[in-house]
Amino acid sequence: MDNYIIYVGVAMATILLPGPAVMLTINNSIQRGLSKSLAGIFGIALAILLVAMVSATSLGIILASSVMAFTVVKVIGAVYLIYLGIKMWRVNEVGGARYDHQEVSFFKCFSEGFLVSASNPKAVVFFMSIFPQFINLSQEYKPQFILLSLTFSMLVIIIHVAYALFSSFARKKLSSKKGNMILNKISGGVFVGFGVGLAASSR
Repeated sequence: MDNYIIYVGVAMATILLPGPAVMLTINNSIQRGLSKSLAGIFGIALAILLVAMVSATSLGIILASSVMAFTVVKVIGAVYLIYLGIKMWRVNEVGGARYDHQEVSFFKCFSEGFLVSASNPKAVVFFMSIFPQFINLSQEYKPQFILLSLTFSMLVIIIHVAYALFSSFARKKLSSKKGNMILNKISGGVFVGFGVGLAASSR
């Protein structure tokens, strides 16, 4: 494999950039606790691994080359991000009683993380464009592809856990009713912005 260390650097820089997945991890860590945040992180990492696998198949080629297929997945992803944003924006109090984020199940956190990453068609295009740069054509393709995919997913877990740990330190300061309300408004607005940006973007 060519330039594996450079690939790790590129992958880390890509994962570190704030996006819907990072925002979800931070929000989960502060609002739902570190353990629930970890469930979301594993959902994100699994989705990334599956997207990387799809990028090496004919389905990945279809998504990258077909305007209609790309647009359909893009719209689904945008709608889901906007839905999450509106949901976060509206969660302040339910029936006069404060909504308890701890009641959210681990599976729900996992599925939210999975869907946020899996519904972004740009990830397929990213992997299809980045993998060929680091694969040695004189060597067997499959082991190299597996290594690149697993490396990216492991880096997702490591970096997102770091985000979650850092966010958990701020949890006490934001655990008040006012702090939760402000965080919900900010997170909701950011997710709606990501959704609108995804819907308006091109490949």
